[in-house]
Amino acid sequence: MAASAATAVLLLCAAVGPATAAPTAPTASPSPSASALRLPGIPARLDATTTCTEGSATVMTQVPWAQRVLGLAEAGLLTEGAGVMVGVVDTGVSAKAAALSGRVTVQPGAGSDCVGHGTFVAGLIAAAPRSGVGFAGVAPGARIFAARGTDATGNADAKTVARGIRAAVDAGCRVVTVSAALAHNDSSLASAVRYAGAHDVLLVAPAVPDDTSSVQDETASPTRFWPAAAPAVVSVVDFGADGKRPDGALEPADPDLAAPGDLVSGIGPSGHGHFVGSGASFAAAYVAGAAALVRAYHPDLTAAQTADRLERTGYPADVPRLDVNGALTGVLSSGPVTEPPAATGFRVLAVVGDGGTVRRAGALTAACAALALALAATAALRHRAHARRGEHA
Repeated sequence: MAASAATAVLLLCAAVGPATAAPTAPTASPSPSASALRLPGIPARLDATTTCTEGSATVMTQVPWAQRVLGLAEAGLLTEGAGVMVGVVDTGVSAKAAALSGRVTVQPGAGSDCVGHGTFVAGLIAAAPRSGVGFAGVAPGARIFAARGTDATGNADAKTVARGIRAAVDAGCRVVTVSAALAHNDSSLASAVRYAGAHDVLLVAPAVPDDTSSVQDETASPTRFWPAAAPAVVSVVDFGADGKRPDGALEPADPDLAAPGDLVSGIGPSGHGHFVGSGASFAAAYVAGAAALVRAYHPDLTAAQTADRLERTGYPADVPRLDVNGALTGVLSSGPVTEPPAATGFRVLAVVGDGGTVRRAGALTAACAALALALAATAALRHRAHARRGEHA
């Protein structure tokens, strides 16, 4: 009987031991977006000699790496973001984008998209799934409000972005993503950010610009960009399928979250084909989509509480990495949050293991083994005692 008990203890230890291991962030192999499929690139802006971006003839049939690494299939079982409208302050959103059909409202002048960047961002947030297509948005049940944040060629300025933010707030958006990362703030932009906060609207923005050639002083790093640098805005930085930032990318100043943004797949301004794009504005779009899911699944949360949930449930690293399912289902402590020590350097996916958890797992395993040995020894002693009594009988 003691032997069977020892066996039971060992089986129990085998079952319990692995469950106590420290969690690690999921990884994904690179997407075929930029290689096997040869998707065309989505531009950030157009020059004077470039015509409007045309539709792509190539369809992304496989599930892109960003969707897999974010676990969007699992998140979609909980919510698709229905009832939440997300503002996209960018180059506009094309009315010809089939994946967004029937779910786009526009600010006057923002219903066309010559560049294609705003439509790509809107697709990352809310593109509907289609049969035979691997790509889909984070929150395919959400609605999109298109606001103009640039001129027709994609050049942004603070006053245009500020007007776009206010228009999105007035339209009833609960989440707004701004694709611009401006080197200078002004009173109109600062006022628009405060206006969003006063109306319980969560603002998301890239910590660095997509096109570093537009930055005059590239040697000043880390550099603050606006509106991401404002305290009430969720500042987002990008990473690729290998968990790293692109070579030569600007170092961000105090980003809040990291999300997929390098070589990610998305829709174009027309047709059913797909494009590939790189930049922190696309990472911000993924965070905005996740915020839409959280605000749909937890409707009582304020904008500030939604931002806090997104940041506190991220995979642990120097910059927390977006965990969509964790943001939806994670249980947060109600007490004050202790700030982690300042990080040296910048590593998006340097996931820190829970040393305490590992030690507890080791201690539990050792205790189980000791208990099993003790039971086995007890069984042996009892067997010997029975044998001796048999000899004296």
